[in-house]
Amino acid sequence: MVFLLTDDSRPARNLIKNYLSELHVGSPIHFLEAENGEMAYDAVKRQRIDFILLDWNLATKMTGLDVLKEVRKLEQYKEVPIIMISSESDKFNVIEALKYGANDFIVKPIAQKPFMEKVLRQIVGLK
Repeated sequence: MVFLLTDDSRPARNLIKNYLSELHVGSPIHFLEAENGEMAYDAVKRQRIDFILLDWNLATKMTGLDVLKEVRKLEQYKEVPIIMISSESDKFNVIEALKYGANDFIVKPIAQKPFMEKVLRQIVGLK
């Protein structure tokens, strides 16, 4: 299973990797990391990703929402779980993310238990 972790903060990506390393999904978990929207979008075009964790606020031209919109246009990514992550809990952001195809939304700081529950809920949906 390949996870794409997109966040411009290395500590945030490392935290997510630490949480996900505790998952037991029957196959090895591989991580791809992107520190900006352009890198994330390039990654999904280069190889098959099974799960995308996408920060809303990226310090580049492409925001997380922009990446979400573009990824959902790709046929092979119509059903891939995407969880948006943001330090902003504004209801507008949550609604926008869900409207454009996010499967769920997590507010930073990321608490391990609710994060893992949301990820596992999406993985179970894949099977």
